[in-house]
Amino acid sequence: MKLFLIYLKEFLRNSTLKNLIFTILFVGLLTVLNYRYGIERRIRDIHPWYLSLMSFFFFYGFVLFFCWGLQYSFGRRRRRSPGAERHGTGKADGPQPGGRRRLLLLILVAPLFFAFKMIHWDLSVLFPAAWKAPWDAYAQIVLQLPAKLLLLCMVLWGCKKMQEEQGGGEAGWMGGIGRPGGAGGMPAEKGWVQAASGWLSYYGLTTKNFQARPYFGVLLLLVPLIALASTRPDFLHTYPKVQRIAFLCDVARPLWPWQLLYELSYGLDFLNIELFFRGFLVIGLARYAGANAILPMAAFYCTIHFGKPLGECISSFFGGLMLGVIALRTRSIVGGLIVHLGLAWMMEIGGWIGNSL
Repeated sequence: MKLFLIYLKEFLRNSTLKNLIFTILFVGLLTVLNYRYGIERRIRDIHPWYLSLMSFFFFYGFVLFFCWGLQYSFGRRRRRSPGAERHGTGKADGPQPGGRRRLLLLILVAPLFFAFKMIHWDLSVLFPAAWKAPWDAYAQIVLQLPAKLLLLCMVLWGCKKMQEEQGGGEAGWMGGIGRPGGAGGMPAEKGWVQAASGWLSYYGLTTKNFQARPYFGVLLLLVPLIALASTRPDFLHTYPKVQRIAFLCDVARPLWPWQLLYELSYGLDFLNIELFFRGFLVIGLARYAGANAILPMAAFYCTIHFGKPLGECISSFFGGLMLGVIALRTRSIVGGLIVHLGLAWMMEIGGWIGNSL
């Protein structure tokens, strides 16, 4: 945990204060507007589906491009001083020639993918005719998230191939993030980029130099907060998510295997989230802009929690910021995945206990 705080301290020391303040103010304003006027709910309720899709795309695109604009308005980096890279305090100059166009294209891809993720996919055309109610509804729920994870994998693979064919993009990789290292501060071996041969490793899904203990320590610290949240009506209204399949209670005996399958599907969504936000939007885009990638990701990450309880939404910005810093320093999203999955399933347990009392 101490090392995580060191990572955060270095990031904040190397960040422009105006950029940080304006990003927080922007996210705060959007949060107030959403919980007063229901931005996310209104977009989700738009029909037909393609109008909702385009609305999500423009909304998320506005958030991302505005925050990236703040990076280049207030976040101009001075050139690295000698030895700064060695100590993890170097500062990037921004994308190199040609890299800016690729960066803009990747930023454009991000809200488009997440807009597709936010809308409901009608998968009924893929079901056998023998699947009748309520099993068709259950299949719709359980298969949604794996299908969307598959779409993300296709998008990430395509983006990596595009970057390889166009070349470049590594110039800003070391900017403001220091040497690669695991959660225990162990430096990665020389030439780690070349060693990450798989496309998932390219986006941080790797255990190279990874140590799990600090992340489980973070989960232990979160237990009292989950216990406190489990007493609040807005939390208990949302969790446990498994209550979405309560319609199976009268037809499934026993019910727990179907609940377990739902929870496994629910867990896949957090792999989706970590791959997208920390893998693609941080580790992927840092190849062009260094640590500048973190704040726009945290702002975007906060807006996808607009349908959640207010406390969860507010904490998501700071949690996303911390996970982004860690991902960039360790070059791995596995730790964030452990925290995210553990937190999600603890919230499921907390919601179940809270609703049972």
